[in-house]
Amino acid sequence: MTLPILYSLRHCPFAMRARIAIFKSRRAVELRDVKLNNKPEAMLIASPKGTVPILVVSATEIIDESLDVMLWSLGQSDPDNLLGNQPDVSSELPSLLSFVNKYDQEFKGCIERYKCAKRYHEPNLVECREACERYIQDLEKRLSQHGYVMGTHESLADIAIFPFIRQFAKVERKWYVQAPYPNLKKWLNKYLQSAMFNKVMAQYPIWEEGNEAVIFGREP
Repeated sequence: MTLPILYSLRHCPFAMRARIAIFKSRRAVELRDVKLNNKPEAMLIASPKGTVPILVVSATEIIDESLDVMLWSLGQSDPDNLLGNQPDVSSELPSLLSFVNKYDQEFKGCIERYKCAKRYHEPNLVECREACERYIQDLEKRLSQHGYVMGTHESLADIAIFPFIRQFAKVERKWYVQAPYPNLKKWLNKYLQSAMFNKVMAQYPIWEEGNEAVIFGREP
Protein backbone atom coordinates (compact mmCIF):
# COMPACT_ATOMS: atom_id res chain seq x y z
CA MET A 1 0.00 0.00 0.00
CA THR A 2 1.35 3.46 -0.94
CA LEU A 3 1.26 5.83 2.01
CA PRO A 4 0.54 9.57 1.76
CA ILE A 5 3.71 11.68 1.75
CA LEU A 6 4.10 14.52 4.25
CA TYR A 7 6.69 17.23 3.61
CA SER A 8 7.45 18.77 6.97
CA LEU A 9 9.81 20.97 8.96
CA ARG A 10 10.46 19.93 12.53
CA HIS A 11 9.99 23.22 14.39
CA CYS A 12 7.46 24.93 12.13
CA PRO A 13 4.25 25.29 14.20
CA PHE A 14 2.02 24.66 11.18
CA ALA A 15 3.91 21.48 10.28
CA MET A 16 3.98 20.49 13.95
CA ARG A 17 0.21 20.57 14.32
CA ALA A 18 -0.21 18.60 11.11
CA ARG A 19 2.06 15.89 12.52
CA ILE A 20 0.13 15.92 15.80
CA ALA A 21 -3.16 15.36 13.97
CA ILE A 22 -1.66 12.54 11.92
CA PHE A 23 -0.27 10.97 15.09
CA LYS A 24 -3.66 11.33 16.80
CA SER A 25 -5.38 9.73 13.80
CA ARG A 26 -3.32 6.58 14.39
CA ARG A 27 -2.58 6.36 10.71
CA ALA A 28 0.78 6.47 8.94
CA VAL A 29 2.46 8.66 6.35
CA GLU A 30 5.86 8.77 4.71
CA LEU A 31 7.58 11.70 6.41
CA ARG A 32 9.99 13.87 4.45
CA ASP A 33 11.72 16.48 6.59
CA VAL A 34 13.06 19.32 4.46
CA LYS A 35 15.01 22.56 4.67
CA LEU A 36 13.21 25.59 3.28
CA ASN A 37 16.45 27.05 1.96
CA ASN A 38 16.96 23.91 -0.12
CA LYS A 39 13.49 22.77 -1.13
CA PRO A 40 13.44 19.46 -2.98
CA GLU A 41 12.10 19.48 -6.52
CA ALA A 42 9.49 16.83 -5.71
CA MET A 43 8.03 19.08 -3.01
CA LEU A 44 7.81 22.07 -5.35
CA ILE A 45 6.19 19.97 -8.04
CA ALA A 46 3.56 18.86 -5.51
CA SER A 47 2.92 22.44 -4.33
CA PRO A 48 4.73 25.31 -6.07
CA LYS A 49 4.07 27.68 -3.15
CA GLY A 50 6.71 25.68 -1.29
CA THR A 51 5.52 26.00 2.30
CA VAL A 52 5.11 23.16 4.79
CA PRO A 53 3.21 21.09 5.56
CA ILE A 54 2.35 19.52 2.22
CA LEU A 55 0.48 16.24 2.20
CA VAL A 56 0.57 14.30 -1.04
CA VAL A 57 -2.38 11.93 -0.76
CA SER A 58 -2.21 10.93 -4.42
CA ALA A 59 -1.13 12.37 -7.75
CA THR A 60 -4.43 14.26 -7.93
CA GLU A 61 -4.91 15.15 -4.25
CA ILE A 62 -2.43 17.59 -2.70
CA ILE A 63 -3.20 19.31 0.62
CA ASP A 64 -0.94 22.26 1.44
CA GLU A 65 -2.66 24.06 4.33
CA SER A 66 -1.98 22.76 7.83
CA LEU A 67 -5.57 22.93 9.05
CA ASP A 68 -6.72 21.07 5.94
CA VAL A 69 -4.10 18.39 6.62
CA MET A 70 -5.45 18.07 10.16
CA LEU A 71 -9.04 17.81 8.96
CA TRP A 72 -8.15 15.27 6.28
CA SER A 73 -6.21 13.11 8.74
CA LEU A 74 -8.88 13.16 11.44
CA GLY A 75 -11.55 12.71 8.78
CA GLN A 76 -9.86 9.41 7.91
CA SER A 77 -9.64 8.29 11.52
CA ASP A 78 -10.57 10.17 14.70
CA PRO A 79 -10.35 7.66 17.56
CA ASP A 80 -10.22 10.41 20.21
CA ASN A 81 -13.18 12.35 18.76
CA LEU A 82 -11.12 15.50 18.31
CA LEU A 83 -13.57 16.89 15.75
CA GLY A 84 -16.13 17.58 18.44
CA ASN A 85 -18.29 14.47 18.46
CA GLN A 86 -18.45 14.43 22.25
CA PRO A 87 -21.28 15.42 24.61
CA ASP A 88 -18.95 17.30 26.95
CA VAL A 89 -17.07 19.31 24.34
CA SER A 90 -18.94 22.57 24.14
CA SER A 91 -18.68 23.05 20.40
CA GLU A 92 -19.37 21.22 17.18
CA LEU A 93 -16.89 21.35 14.30
CA PRO A 94 -17.95 24.76 12.87
CA SER A 95 -17.34 26.40 16.25
CA LEU A 96 -14.02 24.60 16.64
CA LEU A 97 -12.93 25.87 13.23
CA SER A 98 -14.05 29.41 14.07
CA PHE A 99 -11.98 29.30 17.25
CA VAL A 100 -8.90 27.98 15.44
CA ASN A 101 -9.22 30.51 12.63
CA LYS A 102 -9.23 33.34 15.17
CA TYR A 103 -5.85 32.19 16.43
CA ASP A 104 -4.54 31.60 12.91
CA GLN A 105 -5.66 34.98 11.61
CA GLU A 106 -5.08 37.14 14.71
CA PHE A 107 -2.93 35.54 17.38
CA LYS A 108 -0.26 34.29 14.96
CA GLY A 109 0.37 37.85 13.78
CA CYS A 110 0.64 39.03 17.38
CA ILE A 111 3.17 36.29 18.09
CA GLU A 112 5.30 37.25 15.10
CA ARG A 113 5.39 40.92 16.19
CA TYR A 114 6.21 39.87 19.75
CA LYS A 115 9.08 37.64 18.58
CA CYS A 116 10.47 40.40 16.38
CA ALA A 117 10.26 42.95 19.19
CA LYS A 118 12.26 40.63 21.47
CA ARG A 119 14.79 39.64 18.82
CA TYR A 120 15.56 43.18 17.71
CA HIS A 121 15.20 44.82 21.13
CA GLU A 122 12.40 47.07 19.93
CA PRO A 123 10.85 49.54 22.39
CA ASN A 124 7.32 48.17 21.94
CA LEU A 125 8.07 44.75 23.45
CA VAL A 126 5.59 45.11 26.30
CA GLU A 127 2.91 46.39 23.95
CA CYS A 128 3.42 43.39 21.68
CA ARG A 129 3.30 41.00 24.62
CA GLU A 130 0.10 42.57 25.91
CA ALA A 131 -1.52 42.14 22.48
CA CYS A 132 -0.79 38.40 22.79
CA GLU A 133 -2.04 38.34 26.35
CA ARG A 134 -5.58 39.21 25.31
CA TYR A 135 -5.77 35.72 23.80
CA ILE A 136 -3.81 34.11 26.63
CA GLN A 137 -6.21 35.57 29.19
CA ASP A 138 -9.16 34.08 27.34
CA LEU A 139 -7.46 30.68 27.36
CA GLU A 140 -6.67 31.01 31.06
CA LYS A 141 -10.34 31.69 31.78
CA ARG A 142 -11.44 28.72 29.70
CA LEU A 143 -8.88 26.42 31.30
CA SER A 144 -9.94 27.49 34.79
CA GLN A 145 -13.33 25.93 34.01
CA HIS A 146 -12.23 22.68 32.35
CA GLY A 147 -9.10 20.81 31.35
CA TYR A 148 -9.14 21.69 27.66
CA VAL A 149 -9.90 24.87 25.77
CA MET A 150 -13.37 23.84 24.61
CA GLY A 151 -14.48 21.43 27.32
CA THR A 152 -13.51 18.52 29.52
CA HIS A 153 -12.08 16.55 26.58
CA GLU A 154 -9.35 17.36 24.11
CA SER A 155 -10.47 18.67 20.71
CA LEU A 156 -9.10 19.93 17.43
CA ALA A 157 -8.83 23.38 19.03
CA ASP A 158 -6.24 22.22 21.56
CA ILE A 159 -3.86 20.57 19.14
CA ALA A 160 -4.28 23.32 16.52
CA ILE A 161 -3.25 26.20 18.82
CA PHE A 162 -0.78 24.36 21.05
CA PRO A 163 2.30 24.99 18.82
CA PHE A 164 1.61 28.74 18.87
CA ILE A 165 1.14 28.87 22.64
CA ARG A 166 4.45 27.03 22.88
CA GLN A 167 6.02 29.82 20.81
CA PHE A 168 4.51 32.46 23.09
CA ALA A 169 5.94 30.79 26.19
CA LYS A 170 9.44 30.78 24.70
CA VAL A 171 9.71 34.46 23.69
CA GLU A 172 10.38 35.81 27.19
CA ARG A 173 10.90 32.66 29.21
CA LYS A 174 11.71 34.40 32.50
CA TRP A 175 8.60 36.59 32.25
CA TYR A 176 6.40 33.63 31.28
CA VAL A 177 7.50 31.52 34.25
CA GLN A 178 6.34 34.28 36.60
CA ALA A 179 3.18 35.19 34.65
CA PRO A 180 -0.20 34.66 36.38
CA TYR A 181 -1.50 31.92 34.08
CA PRO A 182 -1.40 28.71 36.14
CA ASN A 183 -4.05 26.86 34.17
CA LEU A 184 -2.51 27.70 30.81
CA LYS A 185 0.89 26.55 32.08
CA LYS A 186 -0.57 23.28 33.31
CA TRP A 187 -2.28 22.70 29.94
CA LEU A 188 0.87 23.55 27.97
CA ASN A 189 3.13 21.43 30.18
CA LYS A 190 0.81 18.45 29.76
CA TYR A 191 1.54 18.56 26.04
CA LEU A 192 5.23 19.39 26.29
CA GLN A 193 5.86 16.50 28.70
CA SER A 194 3.75 13.96 26.81
CA ALA A 195 5.02 10.88 25.01
CA MET A 196 3.02 12.10 22.01
CA PHE A 197 5.04 15.32 21.78
CA ASN A 198 8.34 13.48 22.06
CA LYS A 199 7.36 11.26 19.14
CA VAL A 200 6.01 14.15 17.05
CA MET A 201 9.24 16.09 17.61
CA ALA A 202 11.61 13.20 16.89
CA GLN A 203 14.45 14.30 14.62
CA TYR A 204 14.92 12.56 11.29
CA PRO A 205 17.52 13.03 8.55
CA ILE A 206 16.71 15.69 5.97
CA TRP A 207 15.04 13.96 3.05
CA GLU A 208 16.80 13.56 -0.27
CA GLU A 209 15.70 11.71 -3.38
CA GLY A 210 16.58 8.05 -3.02
CA ASN A 211 16.58 8.03 0.79
CA GLU A 212 14.97 5.15 2.63
CA ALA A 213 11.38 6.04 3.52
CA VAL A 214 10.71 7.28 7.05
CA ILE A 215 7.33 6.06 8.30
CA PHE A 216 5.65 8.41 10.75
CA GLY A 217 2.58 7.49 12.76
CA ARG A 218 0.97 4.09 12.72
CA GLU A 219 0.14 1.75 9.90
CA PRO A 220 -3.66 1.53 9.34
